[in-house]
Amino acid sequence: MFPCPEPGPEREDQHRETSHPLPPQRSLQRRRVLRARTRLRGRPGRPRLDLADGRTDGYVLVETRSPGAYAEARLPGAICLPYREITEESTRDLDRNLVYVCYCESIYCNAATQGAYRLARLGFTVKRLSGGITTWLAHGYPTEAG
Repeated sequence: MFPCPEPGPEREDQHRETSHPLPPQRSLQRRRVLRARTRLRGRPGRPRLDLADGRTDGYVLVETRSPGAYAEARLPGAICLPYREITEESTRDLDRNLVYVCYCESIYCNAATQGAYRLARLGFTVKRLSGGITTWLAHGYPTEAG
């Protein structure tokens, strides 16, 4: 392995010359997305505890991956709403008084973040389940298929 050179003043200057800042409008949009991401966290234990008690009052689990992934394995009671298909039309029949908990594959997947962001922009109250279905399975929690 090669050691990384220590950043010196000349390297920082080179970086500044080659970096291209985002246009102000796009930068503002990214800040809003990041701000929304920090509010959209939920731990996998809470839905599991509610499901074990037979309760899903007040929230809906939302599978934001593809319909194929939904059919393969999903959290019990989850609805399939791929993030790319979240529009005013596709969410017309959803109850706006509930909290929608979006999840995807894992911490490396951003489908839940994208889904939660799109739902939030449409006026829904949302959370994002940290770790996705991979963390859910790693804890030994149940899933459904089909």
